[in-house]
Amino acid sequence: MAKPMLPLLSIKVFIFFFMFQSISAQTPALAPAPAGPTNITKILEKAGQFTTFIKILKATQVADTINNQLNNSNQGLTIFAPTDNAFTNLKPGTLNSINSQEQLQLVQFHVLSSLYTMSQFQTASNPLRTQAGNSDKGEFPLNVTTSGNQVNITTGVVNATVANTIYTDKQFAVYQVDQVLLPLALFGPPPTAAPAPAPTKPEKNVRASDAPSGSSDTTVDTSDAVGLDRRAAEGVALIVALTTMAAYNLRW
Repeated sequence: MAKPMLPLLSIKVFIFFFMFQSISAQTPALAPAPAGPTNITKILEKAGQFTTFIKILKATQVADTINNQLNNSNQGLTIFAPTDNAFTNLKPGTLNSINSQEQLQLVQFHVLSSLYTMSQFQTASNPLRTQAGNSDKGEFPLNVTTSGNQVNITTGVVNATVANTIYTDKQFAVYQVDQVLLPLALFGPPPTAAPAPAPTKPEKNVRASDAPSGSSDTTVDTSDAVGLDRRAAEGVALIVALTTMAAYNLRW
């Protein structure tokens, strides 16, 4: 008589369920898309640990600009979102050392004007174009390198790593980064000024008597020349006077 297969089937189902749960626990889940139009602040709020970045997005009104672009155009966007720990690790006074316009550029430096998936970073052309400004002049360079599935970011000031994908769809991607991306134009070393040329010393007139032997320099001080002319004139006048007196004496 055949033995019932139900206990064996139950064991296989239990093992499969256990393996599925283990794999799911190791895969980071994306933040669910909020209901309604795309909203960057709601996406970050659902993901958690982005309180400081959300405040800066709102204060600079970059959040409104991003939402308008996503909901009223087909333009793709990519955002690198620093965590609260990334802002905590900044040197004290870093954000207070820049004005409101520079704070805007700092936030825009975290926004790419195109959609990049994780695989597209492997073939991206550096420097990536951000919304902060012209990267061709070296003011806002943002370069990425990949090593396997890891994406590294360099700005000329800091080196950061993409730690996780927070949100992605066909138009928009948000990635968690472990450092605040500080642009070179705002936080780089000040340019070194070129040294001023040494002042040239004026050439001095050299008297003929002071010139070294064999020298071809015959420059004579003008004051000496005037003195020689005066003494010559006085000598001529004396000779004329003596000649006149001698002729007068002979006449008498």
